[in-house]
Amino acid sequence: MATHSHTPGPAAGTVAFHATPDRARLILRGELDMVMKAELLDAVHEAVLHDVPVEVDVRDVTFMDSSVLAALSRLIQASTHRPTFISPPPVVRFLLDVTRIGELVDIVGPDDGTLEPASAEQGSQPREHALGD
Repeated sequence: MATHSHTPGPAAGTVAFHATPDRARLILRGELDMVMKAELLDAVHEAVLHDVPVEVDVRDVTFMDSSVLAALSRLIQASTHRPTFISPPPVVRFLLDVTRIGELVDIVGPDDGTLEPASAEQGSQPREHALGD
């Protein structure tokens, strides 16, 4: 992988998916744009296949474009459960409000627990995606 000596740009986006028998979580971080769409659609597909409530942790998103929002709307359409968005920052909240997608999801503040691989129940299926992988 090539390295560059110029000033570092904004944080690259990542998508992580973790599931337990009773819930799933998508964790989105950094700048998310059309480059992330395929990885996000894969994670959304897995979340829908689990057929459990899905939490979308967006607290660390610094940028999100309409292609990412379109991928998340697939989750809303295909899921049998109403997704919950955790701590959307202003950039995400604006998109949820202006597109009215915010009316189709639950929005909550910081959660009281995590669904990370180290604390996930037996049988969890962690999956991480990052730009450039």
